[in-house]
Amino acid sequence: MCGIFGVINKRIDKGLADKCVDRMKHRGPDGRGVWQEKDVTLGHRRLAILDLTENGTQPMTYDDGRYVLVFNGEIYNFVEIRDELKDKGYKFISDSDSEVVLASFMEWKEKCLERFNGMWAFLIWDRKEEVLFVSRDRFGVKPLFYTEFAGGGIAFGSEMKVITPLMDRLTPNRTIVTDPGRTVFYEGTNECVIEGIKRFPAGSYAYADRDGMRIERFWDTLDNLVEVPDSYDEQVELFRSLFLDACKLRMRSDVTIGTALSGGLDSSATICAMAHLAKTDADTRMNRDWQHAYVAAFPGTTMDESEYAKKVTDFLGIDSTFVTIDPRGAIDEIDDFIYLFEDVYLTSPIPMMLLYGALRKDNTLVTIDGHGADELFGGYTFDFIHALRDAHGRRERNMVLDAYLESFPKDGSNIALKNASRSSVYFNYLKRCIKDRLRSGSETYKNVRAAGDERYEKMDTLNKILYVSSHESILPTLLRNYDRYSMASGVEIRMPFMDHRIVSFAMSIGWKSKLHGGYSKSIIRDAMAPYMPEEIAYRRTKIGFNTPIVEWMQGPLKEYFTDIITSESFKACDLLDPDSVASKVKAVINDPGATFAQGEQAWSALYPYLWEMNVLKRL
Repeated sequence: MCGIFGVINKRIDKGLADKCVDRMKHRGPDGRGVWQEKDVTLGHRRLAILDLTENGTQPMTYDDGRYVLVFNGEIYNFVEIRDELKDKGYKFISDSDSEVVLASFMEWKEKCLERFNGMWAFLIWDRKEEVLFVSRDRFGVKPLFYTEFAGGGIAFGSEMKVITPLMDRLTPNRTIVTDPGRTVFYEGTNECVIEGIKRFPAGSYAYADRDGMRIERFWDTLDNLVEVPDSYDEQVELFRSLFLDACKLRMRSDVTIGTALSGGLDSSATICAMAHLAKTDADTRMNRDWQHAYVAAFPGTTMDESEYAKKVTDFLGIDSTFVTIDPRGAIDEIDDFIYLFEDVYLTSPIPMMLLYGALRKDNTLVTIDGHGADELFGGYTFDFIHALRDAHGRRERNMVLDAYLESFPKDGSNIALKNASRSSVYFNYLKRCIKDRLRSGSETYKNVRAAGDERYEKMDTLNKILYVSSHESILPTLLRNYDRYSMASGVEIRMPFMDHRIVSFAMSIGWKSKLHGGYSKSIIRDAMAPYMPEEIAYRRTKIGFNTPIVEWMQGPLKEYFTDIITSESFKACDLLDPDSVASKVKAVINDPGATFAQGEQAWSALYPYLWEMNVLKRL
């Protein structure tokens, strides 16, 4: 896990290359390297996870120096691939997956990507053929940006700030930065918040030389749907097997591993799977030092789930490290957090940055987390309520409605449901569907790249929505976010739910397997319940890892927000309407009944100013 930089067809001096590489020092605090030859530059910042010796340093060469690699990510099944390559006569001097990537490319060229189980973004320069091979993992877990210059030059980087020193000017992409409605809809495209920078697409590779860059897709989930058993019980068994294996592969590490534990289903299932594997699996590559659970605590707010997280760690007999998220202690760091984050989003990065910073301070450098389950298996109420379209009869409708109703807390807080009855939810949903049809003439979830594809069209309504959520909107955005949150402190997140075998499985089972018995994500619950506290496995209330923005705006950060909206720089910002934004912020600060949605909207409206001050003007 690291940060990478590369330039071809453009000569840059060593000092400029060093500047670009060191702008991502936070991604790789354990080492750095720059390789240059003619008009090619490759740079790397290292976060040492596998083979901590000098043998794992990059840029890394192979085949007597013909191939030069910079690599960000992990290939979890590198041991099995290396054994296969050894049988073919390949030699290895390191115990790293990076060297396996090089040998795999030498043997299979782009076909090597199909063999990898992992997350990655890498560049391989072939000195003999003078061509650059570029690839990004199936789902874009690892970031990769690029910009093209007149004359054929191309620059690549793990973050935008890495390549901006090479650009003549920086112009905000106003269509993204100023429109909160696009916040979760641009990460799945090649558009970025800075004009002239593009996002290399997930599931793709390219060959680049003096004639340009030719991008090809190597992965499409629709090409990899699988046959699943008809029986729900058999599906549960199959998922359990896949998930445990995905966790086992991700426990391969030469440094301490842990979990960011929320107390919700997904992260709890992950750490309980790790505990089960540590007791029962003899794989010698699996790190047994896994008992490090980090819990973000929000005392006195609706977002606090620490009591549930403690139930999990008590069940496993391990300690919990509670990280109390006090925004007052992060006031001086907010500007840096936004700079490191680079993009725009709906909520403050403070809790996440502080949590992964705590892991780094404790030298827990790898965390195996539960990201991806909501988008793949139906964890969000605004997604799975649409299963009502395919529900036939009262029993099936009640299954969906119960999952919906029980997902909300019953405490009267700002995230509680106001009209909590089956009939009110059902009729409100029907009214909304009628309005949507009148307004747009069709369901908005069909306005996707896969529309018209027979395999997509055969999916039930919920799976169509989850496919979009997983591949084009919410999940790509969250994968980006958590890469930034963790790598800001040099911590690697591994995500077993993002194993490509599980993604294919999730998109191949029907909605009834995801809402079985009136539980959201039911197949995860039923598969992992034997290894978890029952009250956590079947806990329906969903809070999620969010910022308690209303409580903060009305309390510890009231002065911070007030100072911003009365500042001259805010009033002069042309990326927003200062009066309108100030009104939204004041409405939350002054209204004891303000909802979480209002707080989120106020933050989103203010964010263009924060982004301009802390990103655009610092690049």
